Amino acid sequence: MTSLDGLLERAKFSTAREMLALVKEVESILDRERHQGKQGETTIEEGLVHMPSSGALVVVGDIHGDLESLAHVLKASNALEEIERREKTLLFLGDYGDRGAWSPEVYAVVLSLKIAHPKSVILLRGNHEGPRDIPFVPNDLPCQLRDRFHDQGHCVYIEMQELFEHIHHAAILDGKYLFVHGGVPSLAGSTEDVAKANLTHPLTIHLEEMLWNDPQEHMTGTTPSSRGAGKFFGADVTSRVLKLMNVKTLIRAHEPCQDGFSISHSGMILTLFSRKRPPYGNLNAAYLDMDLAGIALSACELSKSAIMF
Repeated sequence: MTSLDGLLERAKFSTAREMLALVKEVESILDRERHQGKQGETTIEEGLVHMPSSGALVVVGDIHGDLESLAHVLKASNALEEIERREKTLLFLGDYGDRGAWSPEVYAVVLSLKIAHPKSVILLRGNHEGPRDIPFVPNDLPCQLRDRFHDQGHCVYIEMQELFEHIHHAAILDGKYLFVHGGVPSLAGSTEDVAKANLTHPLTIHLEEMLWNDPQEHMTGTTPSSRGAGKFFGADVTSRVLKLMNVKTLIRAHEPCQDGFSISHSGMILTLFSRKRPPYGNLNAAYLDMDLAGIALSACELSKSAIMF
């Protein structure tokens, strides 16, 4: 069984060669998932992961280089033991690095988990794992990798950018929940639009919106986001896309929340943020521990399963 202490220790002392090996192996796993269209009981439709309605799920929001918060979530949720027994699935909503000082180590832990438990760990990309043509500022990871791996840091960064292009961008539990990092794709006309957003980018805005969008109250439609990419979107957009995808609730990350989670658009959206250190001012962080076999719940009902720390 994977030991949390052992996992953290290896991440802290991994070499550039070991990091490159992790990146390449996870890239290979993700490629096989898309090629075969399956990983265990999970169906893969290009960049969209169709999850089975069975077992339990731990959902983790932004980590942003906070190794301590990641370790807390893994320990408190008993995730390592339960994914080992295939009783629980671990779903990450993206933004593993940048901002926090332990970004290389966080990536090392997450990638190691995917290698050890490919059928029970689902990785989604965030805007910090986004396509190269949508930059963000500041981009801390190149400097962090250079500080950690010195002359080999740039090589590791180039390979990680390639890995980001292979990470899935959405997951769905049919009839219940849609999981993305940012927000709903406001112009999507079908599930296929969501699944193939990586292939149609940048001719369509679907991928950018799933990585960058934020919900806003008291507005309709969409308006350009002050983040410099993506859009702000109103409850009417959320309602339309959730109906299109045949789900009840959107579960997403991307925004700090004072309590580690927040509810938007009359219970149609649950936001999770799973770190709490500077530069973010949230008092708490949270992750979600939920039952996949149960009935579809609103964000208000789901929030009772949010574990704050």
